[in-house]
Amino acid sequence: MSSQTCLPGGFLRTCQQRGVIPTRFVFTVKIATQTAALFEKYPYFEAVAPCSFYQLQKAYRCSTSKFGIGSVAGSNCTPLGLHRIAEKIGGGWPVGTVFRSRRRVGYTWQELPMAPITNRILWLEGLEPGLNRGGKVDTHARYVYIHGTGDEPTIGRPASHGCIHLAANDLLPLYDFLPSGTLVWIAR
Repeated sequence: MSSQTCLPGGFLRTCQQRGVIPTRFVFTVKIATQTAALFEKYPYFEAVAPCSFYQLQKAYRCSTSKFGIGSVAGSNCTPLGLHRIAEKIGGGWPVGTVFRSRRRVGYTWQELPMAPITNRILWLEGLEPGLNRGGKVDTHARYVYIHGTGDEPTIGRPASHGCIHLAANDLLPLYDFLPSGTLVWIAR
């Protein structure tokens, strides 16, 4: 499904430049192909090649912004670069839960079938000052999430207002599995 079979080289280089220790799991998003992937670091290679051996665990279809790539507040674009999952919202609620301002407001089966934010929220925080952190380019202040959508047929093509959309069947297990702090790499 994904054209990403290995962890993008820019990820490790950026971690090194920013002094960020790579996490056990890395979630990557490739905007050009509207795909995402989950990679896991294999600890038995730690002594030989620290932080450099990751294996693809699962590939996903996703949707990014229909407005393109960008980081400026108000652009509704998807930001590039190194991020981390800063907060997880919505655990324990049923599939179809609708969120507004990160609060549960109803369900897709109760008058909100096309709700823009559903199921779970993984709120991202940028880790690269000037690119996706601070000032008018701050991913967290822009409320950029990985989340579900009531319009799942759009997944696989640009459709969001800057966030990354995943299908409920992919998002729920990922939400339960990934800890806060997991690194997220968004690339062209």
